[in-house]
Amino acid sequence: MSQMQFLNRDGDFVLTGADRAAGSYFPLVNEGGMMSSITPRLAGDCKTGQNTFLLAPCSEQTLHESRATRNFWLSFEDGGLWSAAGQSAAQQAARFTPDADEVTVRGGLLWQTVERRCAARGILAAVTSFVPAGRDTVELMRVQVTNTGAAPVGFTPTAAIPLYGRGADHIRDHRHVTALLQRLRVAADGVVLTQTLTFDERGHLPGEDCYTVYGRTGAGAGPRRCLGTVQDFCGFAGSYDCPAALADPGYTAPWMAPGDTAEGYEMMGVLQFEPVRLEPGASCSWYLALGINCGGETYLDPDAFEGALAGTRRWWQAQNAAAFTGADPDFSAWMRWVGIQPTLRRICGCSFLPHHDYGRGGRGWRDLWQDSLALLLTDPDTVRGDLVRYFAGVRADGTNATLIGREPGDFAADRNNIVRVWMDHGYWPLLTTALYVEQTGDYSILREEQPYFRDNRKFRGEQLSDDPVPAQSGTVLEHLLIQNITAFFDAGEHGSIRLRGADWNDALDMAPDRGESVAFTAAYAGNLQTLAGLCRAMGGTVTLAGEVAALLLTDPGEYTTPQRRNAVRRRYEQVCEHRTLPLRALPAGQVADALERMSDFLRSHLRRTEFVTDGANQCWMNSYYDNNGDRVEGVHGTRVRMMLTGQVFSLMGGVADDEQAGQIARAVDWYLNSPLRGGVCLNTDFGPFGQDTPPLGRQFGFAYGHKENGAVFCHMAVMYAFALYLRGLTAEGAAVLHELYTQSLNFEVAGIFPGIPEYFDPRGRGMYPYLTGAGSWLVYCMLTRCYGVRGERGNLRLDPRLLPDQFAADGTASVTCRFAGRTVTVCYHREDGDCPIEARLNGQVIPAGPDGLCLPRTLLAGDGPLTIDVTLAERRRS
Repeated sequence: MSQMQFLNRDGDFVLTGADRAAGSYFPLVNEGGMMSSITPRLAGDCKTGQNTFLLAPCSEQTLHESRATRNFWLSFEDGGLWSAAGQSAAQQAARFTPDADEVTVRGGLLWQTVERRCAARGILAAVTSFVPAGRDTVELMRVQVTNTGAAPVGFTPTAAIPLYGRGADHIRDHRHVTALLQRLRVAADGVVLTQTLTFDERGHLPGEDCYTVYGRTGAGAGPRRCLGTVQDFCGFAGSYDCPAALADPGYTAPWMAPGDTAEGYEMMGVLQFEPVRLEPGASCSWYLALGINCGGETYLDPDAFEGALAGTRRWWQAQNAAAFTGADPDFSAWMRWVGIQPTLRRICGCSFLPHHDYGRGGRGWRDLWQDSLALLLTDPDTVRGDLVRYFAGVRADGTNATLIGREPGDFAADRNNIVRVWMDHGYWPLLTTALYVEQTGDYSILREEQPYFRDNRKFRGEQLSDDPVPAQSGTVLEHLLIQNITAFFDAGEHGSIRLRGADWNDALDMAPDRGESVAFTAAYAGNLQTLAGLCRAMGGTVTLAGEVAALLLTDPGEYTTPQRRNAVRRRYEQVCEHRTLPLRALPAGQVADALERMSDFLRSHLRRTEFVTDGANQCWMNSYYDNNGDRVEGVHGTRVRMMLTGQVFSLMGGVADDEQAGQIARAVDWYLNSPLRGGVCLNTDFGPFGQDTPPLGRQFGFAYGHKENGAVFCHMAVMYAFALYLRGLTAEGAAVLHELYTQSLNFEVAGIFPGIPEYFDPRGRGMYPYLTGAGSWLVYCMLTRCYGVRGERGNLRLDPRLLPDQFAADGTASVTCRFAGRTVTVCYHREDGDCPIEARLNGQVIPAGPDGLCLPRTLLAGDGPLTIDVTLAERRRS
């Protein structure tokens, strides 16, 4: 049985019985673009991008299927063979017997040590793996072998790393042909692999990438000999888990020395070191570096390795936007892992880990903005420049590029070259920009100029044109206005905004004609109100392109029917690319008034028309219309159809009034909550895929309970918890988060290392770990809503929503975060309630005002860490 236990609040943990966790993996990455995955059996891949894989690309299925893994062999003097990775044929055969190795994983941010003990041999191997912080594209391994027996033991150590050395597309396509391009050379410390060409029938290019496996002993000695090909290592009769070069006495391997070469085969980095004889209790270590265009020789030293490991651990700890303490130290430790997930997604996008095998690299539009929620809580000054640059991906018609490269300003329409618009994309930039402004009080960002994105997509993706589009630019505020106002005027026949290609749920992709996203109509209603608030707060005048000003100031009489709204939109789309009207300077208050009229119109419309009932006791908001123009939710025959997304945004967007908010919470608990598999599901079971299933998207072709079709989808579940906190439903929000937390840490069921996954499947297993927007939203929710530490026009608002059982035994709960350029620790002291009544800062008592406790930014000026003690008493408001 596998069991996981945290060792401290920093997130270090130990997993016993780890040999039964073959499908669980770590990410090992850095800002240089090195991206590895690794399991307790050292399976997984290693790459810097779609076209540069050192180890062969893997999916979640091949993690336990493939034997072509990192390996380190001990060939004993008596002829026995044992793998420090557990990947010998004999160890596999004994895995479920009393003779099986005892395996423990010790891990932290972001490193792992696998301890494998062979009682029969009296041997303990500890393999430590990590990718050093910084920009060196190298993965490091240290193998330490200890004699735990009572007699001396002798063996010959051999590192064996299968080298793939090319792009992921060739895992099947032209696999053999691309092997013919490979050239391997033995160096003093290991092997170097290059390609003569990168194979691409559209145009072959010279091979420029270099893949290396270097190794030394702890005393600094390199390998005594090497092998360079899979065939030479495995032999015709052997295999990766029983290689002829080590296991077959009758096979003479063609060992190589420095300067020797091999070409035209599948390659390996096989490094055999001098034989070792260990006395009882003695240890010996070997250091390996797996590099892509970076040899990593400087790390092949005990002190350098230890220094890099310590620096890596410090760097990842610093990526946390906040550190929480309270009643449950395990929750504090788990949040350290959740806190680095936005950084992981910034580096990896939504690709390049075993479950995330659907992408070829790059980041999506939503990823930019949602990951920035947590990143700007860490360092808003650094993120500011990124936010401004991201607006260069917005088109003048209100749509945007969907694929974002590694370099600033690198935008593309779509990875599949499809003319497609996701109707929710205009929602996310404002969410993040507004948080930045509230945290910093920096309204000047709204007046920054940025160009608009230009390509051949026009009229919200409805047309392609090769006509050149003039270069245009506008303020960040103008970009935000265009995105949200054009969405408002993109009306479906029922008055909600058209679904088009999909919204946040990419699987709702089969209703482009008559589909509507009621859920994100509610979201845009909230956005329009938020934009109005920003405009009022910034004051002065707002300078807009004449065409944008005309769109904004459309007479409300044009809102009244979907046909009129669409006519307004089409008129704007005809002129938006060739602006001829002069700039207009409008009073910020006038802009705010117009935005509030649009917001009020949508809210009123949704309240009147989109709340449904089961005919008994439950009431909630419909989320979609399908491609037949039919309402998706409510009672359909013998089934009740309900989706979570509409409930989230009716709460967050202020569409649901207080009574309806309570009704929604009860309906979600009744129809969507599934505690045994992690909490709140994305939807009820709509039935078999076919005529009875709404023509809405591929989602309903998935088996129910998986991915978008009814899984516990953590991203939307966390957003639901955030919405509950936002509406004052504290206990309900806390319950949603607690279910996700306990499920994530239930290793026997979830089967994942610490962190929050994309979703839990019907059996409660965590799927697609690490690279999910749920990480940012959970940090955002915990810090700004649960612990109530957030900016308000640059000042510090303290408004916790902690429940009594979330405080430690001494009545305290604290959070350490960054605010106003300082490290700030807010410590809450609970007396007889949970409402802040005063704060103590540097000996100064600051009483709460009628609207709660808000500390002016000027009080926080200075350097060094700052502690704010807050006394809580009975809450004085509903």
